Amino acid sequence: MTMLSPSLIKKAFCNVISALRLMVPGILTTLVTLAPLAAANDIPPALMLANSYRPGINLAGYWVSEKMDGTRGYWDGEKLLTRRGQQIFAPAWFTANWPKVALDGELWAGREQFHHAVSTIRRQTPDDAAWRKMRFMVFDLPAHGGTFDQRLIALQSVTAKLAVPWVVAVEQIKVDDHAALQSMLERIVKQGGEGLMLHRGDSLYRGYRSNDLLKVKIHEDAEAKVIAHIPGKGKYQGILGALQVETPDGLRFKLGSGFTDAQRRQPPALGSQVTYRYRGLTPGGTPRFASFMRVYEQ
Repeated sequence: MTMLSPSLIKKAFCNVISALRLMVPGILTTLVTLAPLAAANDIPPALMLANSYRPGINLAGYWVSEKMDGTRGYWDGEKLLTRRGQQIFAPAWFTANWPKVALDGELWAGREQFHHAVSTIRRQTPDDAAWRKMRFMVFDLPAHGGTFDQRLIALQSVTAKLAVPWVVAVEQIKVDDHAALQSMLERIVKQGGEGLMLHRGDSLYRGYRSNDLLKVKIHEDAEAKVIAHIPGKGKYQGILGALQVETPDGLRFKLGSGFTDAQRRQPPALGSQVTYRYRGLTPGGTPRFASFMRVYEQ
């Protein structure tokens, strides 16, 4: 009898989960409960993912919060993990006495401090001084089982009992209409924030992308794979002029703006994923005014 390697077993399990998500959405309630077990084997936890907000959506049932520009963090009741299921090596004091329940949130170092958050989280040997600047901004309880209205109350209780300044329940408020939402968005962005999140109050926690969770930003953003480096001309002679990138659906286009001089001298590697921002699409479906933001952090 042929024995399967652990890597093949893990891959097969991931494929089964993906297939079940597509075929039987209701089974995700069970999958969320099993997410800590999956994460322990570097299998991504089934996280709730956001669609983009469009005017016309009824805001009455939604809670609004600031969109934190950090890295998604998942506490499985024992370990802190990335959205891909990889362990984050935080100092022992950072996660001391955390509850034995799953917490979903953002590891955040403050507005316009994305790179500090990423570099801190990447280290396998934690930098204590760097972690002192970090916060775990918690916005959900994946395994709670109730609606977001109910989970929000429970979450506030969990963080209040923990009573440490680096674990914070994200503030959630209500707005009356689209104009109020846009006013709040403009204020947050002027203060250095990234945008807003909308969370439907009567929604259950389901580990896939839906309108239960919406992101609101001045610019839209997406990811693409780097497939070529295009040499620069003129003032960019001898360094990067643009990236040729490819979206998951096969669309290819150039990213020629948004780079620092240092990034042009050492551009993102071929095959890497980058995040770009844009303002809508051209009639041909190409992102309009697309510019580089950063290398995509898994």
